[in-house]
Amino acid sequence: MSLRLGYGTNGLTDLRIDDALALLSDLGYDGVGLTLDHMHLDPMAPDLAARTRRLAQRLTRLGLSVTVETGARYVLDPRHKHGPSLLDPDPDRRAARTRLLIRAVQVAADLGAHAVHCFSGTTPEGTSEDTAWKRLAESLGPVLDTATGAGVPLAVEPEPGHLLSSLADFHRLRTDLGDPAALGLTLDIGHCQCLEPAPPADCVRDSAPWLRHVQIEDMRRGVHEHLPFGDGEIDFPPVLEALAATGYQGLTVVELPRHSHAGPQLAAESLQFLRRASSPAVPATPADEVTP
Repeated sequence: MSLRLGYGTNGLTDLRIDDALALLSDLGYDGVGLTLDHMHLDPMAPDLAARTRRLAQRLTRLGLSVTVETGARYVLDPRHKHGPSLLDPDPDRRAARTRLLIRAVQVAADLGAHAVHCFSGTTPEGTSEDTAWKRLAESLGPVLDTATGAGVPLAVEPEPGHLLSSLADFHRLRTDLGDPAALGLTLDIGHCQCLEPAPPADCVRDSAPWLRHVQIEDMRRGVHEHLPFGDGEIDFPPVLEALAATGYQGLTVVELPRHSHAGPQLAAESLQFLRRASSPAVPATPADEVTP
């Protein structure tokens, strides 16, 4: 298949990072979506540079590509999920999130990653929409400057319930910022099924010029719950065909952050499912089977 498949470490949090990478390499994945978090590569660790060098060497030995994801729930604030955000009323707290994203870009450059993923965060209570959009643009400015210098695109993800929740919102941000070259899109296929007016395959085609990172899982309409393949409503062969047709060269990363308890099994099953869905007319043979 022409797509390059990865699996997110946020779905393998019960494994040590070396074990998680070895698993993905043995299964036949092309890469990994690396969430910067305390259990794998802690972005707040004092020896981050040394850890990053060791991880880069490990990825090279295993032949795995990488993208850097920044959706860790409590990496900055141990008591508030995804806090502080780029929209926080406190400028010092907003700056802390900006610094984390800048650090993520630097880590990505050192790892040879193809993109850095991020999202806007939810709009704080009592904050007007115009104020929230202004804060988002201002907070991302230094990150985009760093991304431009490092040659690593920043891929913003529309996230249900966040200020930037849809593809239309992504284009609003792109316009507000003057369409910088370093700004790209993280397209989550499940999110398209959840809330976009167009079918997921159409979302892929419409997003092609801005695609810098892709996440994939199953989902149901109107319910933001990441599901293993086959448990939702998405018709995957047209989606994968559309994605391959765009010429997108980055990773397509399986995103199952609430299924770490079954991570090794789901990593194996997900790869088998996507391989079959990419060639639906070709029946699986024993050589195609993936054993956990």
